[in-house]
Amino acid sequence: MGIFSGLVKVGLAKKVIDEARKPENQRRIKEVVAKARNRRSPGTPQ
Repeated sequence: MGIFSGLVKVGLAKKVIDEARKPENQRRIKEVVAKARNRRSPGTPQ
């Protein structure tokens, strides 16, 4: 069961990395990160 679980995790990680490499998803990720930074520290200059 441990080998199967490991393979599932590796497959899932590969899918996430492949999706993150797409340009349209990179834009979305950057927007989410910027929004989170602004929400966390609105008064702090960047």
